[in-house]
Amino acid sequence: GAIVVALAVVITGWLVLVAFLWLHRPSRDLAAAAFRLIPDLVRLVRVLLSDSGTPTSVRVALAVLLLYLLSPIDLIPDFLPVLGSADDLILSAVVLRWVGRRVGLDDLRARWTGDPAGFEVLRRLLGI
Repeated sequence: GAIVVALAVVITGWLVLVAFLWLHRPSRDLAAAAFRLIPDLVRLVRVLLSDSGTPTSVRVALAVLLLYLLSPIDLIPDFLPVLGSADDLILSAVVLRWVGRRVGLDDLRARWTGDPAGFEVLRRLLGI
């Protein structure tokens, strides 16, 4: 009895996570542009993590995101169509949206080392 209930809770939680990721996925055009931003985003995250002026909650969220991205274990297996290969991008977008709103557009712009067009894509991705 208890094992079946625990399994049902885990499966339900996983399905809720998949639905959440699906609802927060970026558009195809925005996702393609975001992939091109990866080097600039890595530099931005590195700057945010090393800057003592960055709120602790933001630094923790970014550190957890980096650990997830570096982990060989994904929440959604890669063999699942669409979501399997895009879960890293979707989770990154969700965390970066939260970070962007917490840090603010002006602070992000001040720390951005990429080109202005790339920052505009980042702004659209973050919904700011």
